[in-house]
Amino acid sequence: MRKRFDLSFYLVLDPPLCGAAGVVETARAAVLGGATMVQLRDKEADTIALIEIGLALKQALAGTGALLIVNDDVEAARAIRADGLHVGQEDIDVTAARARIGPDMILGLSVETEALAAAIDPALVDYAGVGPVFATATKPGHKPPIGLDGLARLVAACPVPAVAIGGLKAAHARPVLATGAEGLAVVSAVCGQPDPLAAARAIAAAIAEARA
Repeated sequence: MRKRFDLSFYLVLDPPLCGAAGVVETARAAVLGGATMVQLRDKEADTIALIEIGLALKQALAGTGALLIVNDDVEAARAIRADGLHVGQEDIDVTAARARIGPDMILGLSVETEALAAAIDPALVDYAGVGPVFATATKPGHKPPIGLDGLARLVAACPVPAVAIGGLKAAHARPVLATGAEGLAVVSAVCGQPDPLAAARAIAAAIAEARA
């Protein structure tokens, strides 16, 4: 049986942006502040490095209830015994990914168009990362921003829960959730902030207020 998950506050780690604080301490602070899921994304790291970082993250998040997702590295996700794997359209095919990770691990997929959102097979994919909502410097070469109206259309087309991503901050919680998205995925709104714990608490509070 696949794990239950909460997409409301999804932190995507950016190792260079985390700077001296490091990804483990940034993730620990974010989860203490209310993050519900943490994605390890490091396109520059090889599998061995990802496994090392991922194991440290898994230990740091143990007992918190927050889930650990690994971006685009099946072997690292399996070695870490992560809670899930997230892939993009240019990464491994979702059918192959599901076959490699088995039936229990969560599988997320990035989608940037209504056609891609509608094509998601809920038998394979558990959630969609939808965006970029706004332009962001944390993912060079990203697809054109879809804006809030585009987000609403893609969320409506998704047959699985969706988390919005791309240039999002605490102030976006209400309009993003109003589109029907299950939550916000953030990067620079936490990573590299002078006080990641305070930044995370502000986002969690904005989400709670938007849902009240």
